[in-house]
Parts: sequence; structure tokens; C-alpha cells
Amino acid sequence: MSFRIYKKQKSNDDNRVNLIMAIIFLLGMSIIYKLYGLQVIEHDFYVAKANSQHKSENILIPERGKIFIKDGVSGESNIYPIATNKDFASLYVVPKDIKSYDEIVEIFYKYFNYEKVLTEVEEMFKKVDKERLIRDLAHADNLPDTEKAQRIIEITQKHEQTMKEPEFIEFRDLKKEKEIEDRKDLIIGDYLLKLTKNNDPYEPIESKVDDIILKQLYLELIKVTDKKLLFNSRNKLSDSAIDALIKDLTIDQLTIKDNYIIVETSDKQKRKLNIPGVGFFMKTHRYYPEKNIGSHLLGFVRMKDDRQVGRYGLEGFFNEELEGIPGSAQVDRGARGELIVINDMEYKPAQNGQDLILTIDRTIQYTICNTLNQAAEKHEADGASVIVVNPKTGAIISMCSWPDYDPNNFRKVEDIAVFNNPIIFNQYEPGSVFKTFTLAAAIDKRKVTPSTMYTDNGFLMIDGWPRPIKNSDYSTKGGHGVVDMNTVLEESLNTGSIFAMRQVGRELFVDYIKKFGFGEKSGIEINTEVRGSLGQLSRDKIYEIYAATASFGQGIMTTPLQLVSAYAALANNGILMKPYLVERIVRSEDDIEIIEPKEIRRVVSEKTAILIGGMLANVVEGGHAKLAGVEGYWVGGKTGTAQVASKISRGYGEETIHTFIGYAPIENPKFVMLVRIDNPKDVQYSASSAAPLFGKISEFLLDYWQVPRERE
Repeated sequence: MSFRIYKKQKSNDDNRVNLIMAIIFLLGMSIIYKLYGLQVIEHDFYVAKANSQHKSENILIPERGKIFIKDGVSGESNIYPIATNKDFASLYVVPKDIKSYDEIVEIFYKYFNYEKVLTEVEEMFKKVDKERLIRDLAHADNLPDTEKAQRIIEITQKHEQTMKEPEFIEFRDLKKEKEIEDRKDLIIGDYLLKLTKNNDPYEPIESKVDDIILKQLYLELIKVTDKKLLFNSRNKLSDSAIDALIKDLTIDQLTIKDNYIIVETSDKQKRKLNIPGVGFFMKTHRYYPEKNIGSHLLGFVRMKDDRQVGRYGLEGFFNEELEGIPGSAQVDRGARGELIVINDMEYKPAQNGQDLILTIDRTIQYTICNTLNQAAEKHEADGASVIVVNPKTGAIISMCSWPDYDPNNFRKVEDIAVFNNPIIFNQYEPGSVFKTFTLAAAIDKRKVTPSTMYTDNGFLMIDGWPRPIKNSDYSTKGGHGVVDMNTVLEESLNTGSIFAMRQVGRELFVDYIKKFGFGEKSGIEINTEVRGSLGQLSRDKIYEIYAATASFGQGIMTTPLQLVSAYAALANNGILMKPYLVERIVRSEDDIEIIEPKEIRRVVSEKTAILIGGMLANVVEGGHAKLAGVEGYWVGGKTGTAQVASKISRGYGEETIHTFIGYAPIENPKFVMLVRIDNPKDVQYSASSAAPLFGKISEFLLDYWQVPRERE
């Protein structure tokens, strides 16, 4: 009995052993198969996957190209960066580490908000004063014209007198102080909300802090920080040693390195300055040293998908050239993530952006832009522009518009329309400055001469048009009688322009307009240029009424750039040049592209250009534009006071655009300049706004270039 039991038990043990061996065999085979798959079939895949874990590709960001302008009369040898790159600090706080809340927020307000608040409050009260005057002047709107002018003078004088009264000044100063304090309380409150978030490891404070401001800020923060915490070092500093380090500490003893402020001691040792809870990191930003000066010319740079992208102006037009080409560097990573540089790592260097050297003169640009801003504010204009061109080459010497903006802080602009450059974007009916081209066409075709006579009745009728076309001075002077073509420009007679157009013929007149460059883009190197419009003159059939109004600058749309370029053709003996801003493109020291002046076409003969120059000189000498003259020089030019189409009804409204275009000296022009002032509130005609501004800037230019005087 016992024997049979033993046999059965032994048989069961053998079965278990066989089962285990079979399982081991199957597992072994599966492991072998898996290894075969990994090492043979999927070898390439897993090698690539391992490489992706061990190798790291770093994108190398190129430096954006700089934009330079000329600096000094000596010209090309001196250049100045008007758009460059600069490291700024991004300031942040770690709330849990901050102790002195009240003191720190006061320091932040002082450095980042105080000046801004003062400026904003001052501007607000200026606006309030202006609105008060406008409300008072509205009481004179319904008075008869004979009484209205006197009443406006009385109201304005009373307003100016009130502004000077001590009681009013004291009252307004108190209101300003209250407004400043209220704004400060709001800003301080916002700072305190950030600094008291105890569980928050990071709160941004200011994104672009200049290195000088950063150092000044840290000198202030030292005063409210426990001195024992100011320096982190292995060897603890004694109180006396710390006192010696921070005593009479100046900016010159501070440097910025690796996102730290470094203090250099008297014994030449360097220590990291620590402000608990306050830190910063450095980041490269696009930087415009001249701020608002030339903002419409330059445009700005913004971040998009971790790239700097140029918008508007030169930054937008030349974005690809300025941006450069990113590079890459591939390195290995160890098991703990550390970087391992190997000799044969893949490396592709970044190609930095190309530099641009402009035709703009820094001194002229700065002077003209500031002079323009003052004039625009004086006339309470909606906008204003000045452009100066070298007629012989087409090079832009200066280009300014108001209102402008600071491209360093473009996000603070409330109306994005200010980004567009008015000189190439704001098309308008030019008015009487266009009469010059009408007369140039008639003289060039030998249909009239400066001495050709016609009878001016002050108005005339056009077949098919129900209303008479009048001269601007018809209501005060009536007809001028028998006059010559010189008088047409001097007195700005619409009827004379129509007379000249009729001598040429409508079709030929339109051909000349096109030859002067109207109705097409100039191709200047700035984004958002518009082509203007020839209106009804673009049609196959040209009706006389449209040719007639175009002859004195109505019914067609031009840009300031088109106008100044067309006048430059007359100053250049009849040859139209392509306007340009970039003189050189620098790819490297050995690769510099020089932009040569480009002749587009001859528009009128040299004789015609000389005759027109003399007629324009007469306008300044004895016509409407005497204030555009400069003592000792022959200056030529033409005024234009253009009506602006009404936004409410058909026809023209009360708004006007004042333009003056001219050049000097007449016999050998050094410059052609356009001055445009949009809707000035204090004068009626451009002879009192744009013309005197032209004269003031012209005097500066002739003196700056030391152009010899032509006459006593």
C-alpha cells in the first residue's frame, strides 16, 4: 500500500518540474525574440530614440541688425545707432522672502511710476483747460460774423488771464496734488497685492529696466534691507565689514553679471549683492536711443513665437535682412541631464542680421522733429509732417511726423493708427500746391509762358457743372482782371490753373500728372505706402470738370512723399529721382551694398524747370508765402490750403490741411521740403502756419550746411 502511494507522489513531482522547465524555456525564447527585435529589427528606431534622450539641440539666436543714421556735417565717417539691441533687466519679487513691504513698494513707485504719473496728470489738466476754452468759445458760434471774431478774441483773452491768476493757480495745484495722490494710492495698492502673496514664488514687477535705473534701485533697496542678509558668502561677514562695504556705495562700484548685482570692494574683491525677495534676469530687447525721434520712419519690433518681428517702417520692410538666420548646436546629455560637449558635435553658427545705414542726418532729424512738434502744439493741429529731400539724388534727409510714439514702449499707444507713417500713408487732396504742376505742363508744351496773360473774373463756369468755380479770395477781392501766369501762382488763382490746363488739353494734362509720379507708389523702403488716387482722371473719358478741379489740387489724392518728390523733379532740372532712405546695407566688413541714386524719368525740360523755379521764387518774394523766405537767399515755394471732405455730408467740411512745399537756393537747390499741418485751429491759411515753419527750418538748414548767402 505504501509503495503505490510513493510512486504517485513521484509522478506528480516530475510533472511540476517539466512544467517549470517549459515555462523557463518559453520565457527564454521570448526574451531572445525580444532582444532580436530590439537589436536587429528595431535597431535604428531605438538608436534614434536614445539619441533624442541623450542629445540636445540648442537654437542659436542671431543678433538683429542695427540701423544707423549720419551724425555730423562731415557725413559718412560718423554714424549713430538709431535702432540697436540692449540688455534690460526683468525685475521680479518672491513674496514669501520679502519683509519690508511698505518701504519696497514706495521705492518701486519712485522708480517706475512717479515721473509717469506727473506727466499724465499734467496732460490731463492741459486737456481740461483746453476743453474749458472750447466750451466758452461755443457761446460765440451763433453770433453774426461781424461780432463773432471780436467775441472769440475776448473769450480767449479772458481765458488766458484766468490761467495766470494766483487764486486759480493755487486751486489747480491743489487739485493736481489730490489727483497725484489718488493715482499713487492705486499703484501702491497693486504692488502690495503682489508682495503679500505669501505662497507665490514669482511676481513680475517691471519688464524693461535700464541698467542705470536697476543699480539706483538696488542702492535704495539696500537702505531697507537687513544688512546681515545683503551678502551671501561662505565666510560670514561681520557687521563692521558689511558697514564698510555699503558705506558711501555708488553706482560706479556696482556691475551686473549673471543676473546679479556685484559689489566691488576697496580691496578689489567682488561680492554678490542680495536683496531677499527681489531678483532680476537680463534679456535682450530692441532699443531705440532717440525714442520718439523718427518713430514713423523706423517702426518697431515685437515678439512673435519667440522671434523678433519688425512691424511698420524700416523694421517691417527690412525684417528678413535685419532678423538674420538662426543657428543650432547639438550636445550630449549624461544620465543626470548634464551637458557633455563632444568634439564632433553638430554646430551651425547663427548669421547675424544685416545693418542699415540711412541717408538721414541725426542733427537735422532731431532739430526738425522738435521744431515740428512745437508748431503742431502751437496751432493745436490734429497732425503735422515735414520731409526734406536731396533733389539731385532722391535721398531723404529728414522725415518727421506728429503725433509720434516711443517704439521702445509701442504697447502703450492707445490708437494704433499712429503707427502708420503719415508721409507715405495719409493721402489727401493737396490743394493749391498742385497748381505748380499744371503750369509746368503748360509751359513744357509751350502753350503758355510766365508772361502769358488771361482775364480773371474771379470765377468761371464749366459745361455740365451747375455751380461756378471760384478763386479762394473771390469773396474779398472779386476778379483780378488781366493777369499773367506769375500772378496765378503768386495769388493762387483757381481760374488761372484751369486756363493753363485748357491750353494743354485734358489728356495731355493727365499724362503729365502721371509722369510726375502721382497715382503710383514710389517704392520707398517703408511698409504701408499707399499709391494715392487720380480719381475720375483714371477713366478712359476725362470730363472737363474733373480735369479743372485737379488743376488746382481737388478731386485727386496724393501723399506728402509724392508731392515732395514731384517738386524735387522741378528742383533737379526736370528729372524725377526715386526717393530712398537706405544708403548702405552692411552684411559684413567685406560685403557692403551701396545704394546708388536712381533716375526714374525726365518729366519736363530743364528750361521749364528753371522757369518754374523763378515763378516759385516770386511767390515767396511777393505772393502769399513771404514768411517762407530766408534773408540772404532766393527761396521758392507754394502754399496750399486744402479743404477736407466732410465725414457727415457730401462736399467739404470746415477742416483744412495746410501745406507748403519749396526749395532753396533756387539756382542750386540743396533741399526740397514739404511742411504739412492738419487742421490748425488758430489760423485760416497755410501762409500763416506751414509757410513760416518752412522758413524757420530752411534758415536752420542753410546755416547748418554753411551755404553761402546769395544776396544782401
